[in-house]
Amino acid sequence: MLGRPESSQQTTARDTRYDILFEPVKIGPLTARNRFYQVPHCNGMGYRDPTALAHMRGVKAEGGWAVVCTEQVEFHYTSEITPFIELRLWDDRDIPSLARMADKIHEHGSLAGIELAYNGMNGANLYSREVPMGPAHLPVASFTYDPVQARRMDLQDIRNIRKWHLDAVLRAKRAGFDLIYVYAAHALGFLHHFLSRRFNERTDEYGGSLENRIRLMREITEETKAAIGDTCAVPIRISIDELLGEGGLYKEEVEDMIGLMADLPDLWDVTLAGWENDSRTSRFAEEGAQEPFIRGVKRLTAKPVVGVGRYTSADRMVSLVKKGIVDLVGAARPSIADPFLPRKIQEGRFDDIRECIGCNICVSGDFTQSPIRCTQNPTMGEEWRKGWHPETVKPRRTDKPVLIVGAGPAGLEAAQTLGKRGYDVTIAEAGTELGGRVLQESRLPGLAAWVRVADYRKMQLAQLPNVEIFFDSRLDAGNVLEFGFPRVVIATGARWRGDGIGHRHLAAIPIAEGACVLTPSDVMAGRRPAGKRVIVWDDDHYYMGGVIAELFAEQGYETLYLTPASEASTWTRNTMEQHFIQKRMLEKGITIQSFRSVDVIERNEVVTSCVFTGREERIAADAVVLVTARLPNEQLALDLLARRDEWADAGIEDVVSIGDALAPATIAHAVYAGRRYAEELDADPLPDGVLPFRREIAELLPLD
Repeated sequence: MLGRPESSQQTTARDTRYDILFEPVKIGPLTARNRFYQVPHCNGMGYRDPTALAHMRGVKAEGGWAVVCTEQVEFHYTSEITPFIELRLWDDRDIPSLARMADKIHEHGSLAGIELAYNGMNGANLYSREVPMGPAHLPVASFTYDPVQARRMDLQDIRNIRKWHLDAVLRAKRAGFDLIYVYAAHALGFLHHFLSRRFNERTDEYGGSLENRIRLMREITEETKAAIGDTCAVPIRISIDELLGEGGLYKEEVEDMIGLMADLPDLWDVTLAGWENDSRTSRFAEEGAQEPFIRGVKRLTAKPVVGVGRYTSADRMVSLVKKGIVDLVGAARPSIADPFLPRKIQEGRFDDIRECIGCNICVSGDFTQSPIRCTQNPTMGEEWRKGWHPETVKPRRTDKPVLIVGAGPAGLEAAQTLGKRGYDVTIAEAGTELGGRVLQESRLPGLAAWVRVADYRKMQLAQLPNVEIFFDSRLDAGNVLEFGFPRVVIATGARWRGDGIGHRHLAAIPIAEGACVLTPSDVMAGRRPAGKRVIVWDDDHYYMGGVIAELFAEQGYETLYLTPASEASTWTRNTMEQHFIQKRMLEKGITIQSFRSVDVIERNEVVTSCVFTGREERIAADAVVLVTARLPNEQLALDLLARRDEWADAGIEDVVSIGDALAPATIAHAVYAGRRYAEELDADPLPDGVLPFRREIAELLPLD
């Protein structure tokens, strides 16, 4: 049966207090139309998908970002960071793809920025097979611990790099870029390596004193300005602190560096180093975590300053400007979650803002060499590939209503997108709240910001009179057939398995009768063991195992975390938080054992084994939490399929499962699935052999 409907709400009116954010800002010879600045950020597309990347940046400009920048752009083949896919400007043949991006940004009146990068000691040159170079003979500081060393640059090498950089500057200008960066941040490039004592132990004019360590940055900035400074702006991107004390770059020292070069660049873009510190997940950093570090930079220079902090609050942005902390509000992740954030603030549409949840699934695109994705914004990366737009959808093609069973992330996204297309939508939710797994998981330690996934969609649905929501409505196949909706969407989510099946075990493990075995589903429902010794067996390897272990430790349980992987939550290396997770677990007194398999669960004991040798060990435990695989809640779908011969009489045309109800994955996958269903409903079928997305193929050169 269908229960009670949800009430509607109204959106917020515009407030002129935010007008300061829309004042123009001079940057060298240029003027940014407002204070919203999309700083350089990676995307996993780079030189492989230049048109998709150009459209993604163009949508940011359309959404009101006054400055839209590239990611790192490698400017010479002697420094590349394979397997990561960034942009390249190695020679003139790279200009057209970059020009396409600049043109898309300019179409909407924004300035295009390019971040020229020479990674030096940060890349092993796996593609070019050139010997990496840096200020010292040291192992390359890559994410993958490549068994390669960089050689110490001599003075001729330094002269060569200056020339290569200048060549790239002139190419960037020809491509149409307005801001051409001198990149010295994040411990990801040669200039940062020269600035930091950790990497630079030279005794020549490029090492030792602070003045010597900034010499190369000064020379390159001066050369860049001399070449293009009359028409283009030249920002410096620098890291204000490596968070290593005086063993690395630290705030006071970098402020002295900025003071020495004060007004030489046209803008200072200030960050933290490394990238994992500058872009921490919301689990480990609040909005504005960089603020104590960037505060005070503006007193050192008359030039504008931009800084980031995963800012989603317009009030916080206004405060930053009024307090004189920054002139431009920088953003990477918030601009991904909502490319139209500036326009929505300007128009007072605060309820329409997709606030970044700080999950870093966007970063995983770079680490997995795949197109960028976003939990909040399923159109991210699909603007050209699929023709999706974050704010506009094509109108409905029929008047046939849709029933969505389940109000988790997939169901909510499908409902709000279908509603905006003009379809009549009914949501049947078995519980009493919207959000599904998002609501449950956001109550776990550190994941509170994730509730924004549900909150945004609730706000959107409240504005759609053609969407009805019914709570306390657990439907069976008979109910669905009785209602007779032409389109039925099963978005009933998934549940965690309690039999041990996952990556390690493909068959159920032996579990003794009376053994206390819990799953994350049980834990989130409030179940707790009677005893105090808990083993968390993590064969999922994303965030859940670590979060569950943290929860039990906080509640006073003696917690042992076992995983067949080499470390806790190993997949979170792709979201740059694995080391933060492991550190927190250890600080909370959680014992971590890697390379361990849970093979048998007895009443008060667990049989584990080494994944390499098979050597067994018995461990006393009052309870085991199995964080392994999940099963889709597919019974309703199966029951409806079993009664398919009744569909026609009931008026049902199709039944489709989406998101976790089809195949459990991340929240981002679920939201994407909801959007895809809504976008593709009533679309003309693709001819055989035609892909459901567009791609670019490299040009074939002559064989000889």
